[in-house]
Amino acid sequence: MSGNEGRSARAVVATAGHVDHGKSTLVRALTGMEPDRWAEERRRGMTIDLGFAWTTLESGTTVAFVDVPGHERFVTAMLAGVGPVPAVVLVVAADEGWMPQSAEHVDALCALGVRHGLLVITRSDLMEPELARDEALEHLAGTPLAGLRTVCVSAATGAGLDELRDALDDLIADLPEPDTTADVRLWVDRAFTIRGAGTVVTGTLGAGRIRVHDELELLTAEGARTVSVRGLQSLGADTTETVGVSRVAVNLRGVPREAVTRGDVLLTAGAWLATDLLDARLHGIRDGVPVDVGDLPAELSLHIGAAAVTARIRPLGTDTVRLRLRHPLPLRVGDRAVLRDPGRRVVTAGLTVLDVRPPELRRRGAATRRAAELATMTGVASAAAELTRRRVVRRSELLAMGVAHPDLDVVARGAPGAAGWLVDPGRATEIATELAAAVAAHDIDDPLDPGLPTEAARRAVGLPEPRLVEAVLRHAGSAGTDTGLVLRDGRVVRSAARSLPPAVRAAMDTLRADLERTPFAAPEAARLSELGLGPRQVASLVKTGELMRIADGVVLLPGADRRALEVLADLGPEFTLSAARQALGTSRRVAVPLLELLASGGHTVRTPDGGHRLV
Repeated sequence: MSGNEGRSARAVVATAGHVDHGKSTLVRALTGMEPDRWAEERRRGMTIDLGFAWTTLESGTTVAFVDVPGHERFVTAMLAGVGPVPAVVLVVAADEGWMPQSAEHVDALCALGVRHGLLVITRSDLMEPELARDEALEHLAGTPLAGLRTVCVSAATGAGLDELRDALDDLIADLPEPDTTADVRLWVDRAFTIRGAGTVVTGTLGAGRIRVHDELELLTAEGARTVSVRGLQSLGADTTETVGVSRVAVNLRGVPREAVTRGDVLLTAGAWLATDLLDARLHGIRDGVPVDVGDLPAELSLHIGAAAVTARIRPLGTDTVRLRLRHPLPLRVGDRAVLRDPGRRVVTAGLTVLDVRPPELRRRGAATRRAAELATMTGVASAAAELTRRRVVRRSELLAMGVAHPDLDVVARGAPGAAGWLVDPGRATEIATELAAAVAAHDIDDPLDPGLPTEAARRAVGLPEPRLVEAVLRHAGSAGTDTGLVLRDGRVVRSAARSLPPAVRAAMDTLRADLERTPFAAPEAARLSELGLGPRQVASLVKTGELMRIADGVVLLPGADRRALEVLADLGPEFTLSAARQALGTSRRVAVPLLELLASGGHTVRTPDGGHRLV
């Protein structure tokens, strides 16, 4: 697809450093490849966009280089190159020493939390390199890059290049192993068209796996769309799949070139939360030098991966802020990013994402309370902490925030849940209590229509999913909280002793005594009227499970069907309606619908001669 993308690499590193300090020349000497893609770059001898090259070291390890521009006008491109890369080769020229863009590039690397790299002193044939080396190490002191291994080289003479290759091997060996099972997030740093192939995008795959024919999500400033992987290359060679960390070129099926640009991102579909609102903790560029949140401009540029998005800043506390982005980005708790002031052309701060679904701050004092909460957050996505804060949340959303599967599985075992939702155990107990109050209030208003349908119960306590009602009640029972509620026939009802009006309860006690003596002698309408049990009262007793409706006007005690089967079993495998009526001690009015009920439940079948047979 591209002459500047090659076979799957063991590692990807970025160059950094001041303009004209020999970054591209060094990459050219190491790889034998031309990283500058534009004729203007080669004519001017100055990199103005990202370049790519690779080489195989003596150990057999393949290393890819993202060569970034050093001029202050192209810092946005530089940040796009180093954003997704785990290690850096910081270049300082022996004949010029530390320069302004050396400092800004280091500021950006420190803001991103980059800790792995090499310091390379170039042009060592023009001046003794020790002075530039010592000066650079002094500037790096107090940063995550302090004490970098240093190699002095000359691309012109070849001096030091073998030592540099050995140092690269050691650097790569010390890098953390990428998670090849992780969700894909490929920041696009280049997009172009190839005749006969269509649109191709490139980027550094930090983790995860991409295969040909995968369905991915392409997120742009205009929105998201599903795309298909038509083809793959990693460092110039076709491949059917590639894993992080590697340089990768992805041929997208059916995507016009103008629909994708630098800063867009390819994602595992459905696995990420795109957000334009986040809370974050700021980090000083240098260790021990805090960021003065109060002095931040109202608007800065946020850089993450290859993306650069304008962000409005709202201070919250001493080192935490809320950011409103111009358009959504796929972010997770713990992500590192850079805030830069494009007007002053300086890196302002680094940040760690704390929350990608922060609460609204509408009520008086909400910002102060939120600042106190953010002060306790670590930037590590914890299932227990997120569930406690959010109280009710989708399992998939916790994963998309960055919670690890094993952590979530442990928490989910102790939290009530249903239909992909989880409820904080403490909140579940509160909801069960609120539900009991809602049902009691309803029963006072309408005692003959006791309980609430599950959907009404859900609305009453603000649950997002009706099936959570049962989960909450079950949790309350297992936790020893007696709500007096049961779920019966799609309704949340109080137990009979609690829900029935006194007169109905007394009538039911009498009727129960009658039916316990003659279980299948369903009361006639006159007997029900004598007890004060009209149609609404009988319906209320059926809803609460005190009575079982066999047919219109025919009610028995719950379990009468099971008890009838026990009696009928003594008649033999086959019996007539008359024999069943006599054995049950009841009338045809009761026996016929009772046998129909048993047949509908699959307990009996009709015989050819009109009788009944037990199954």
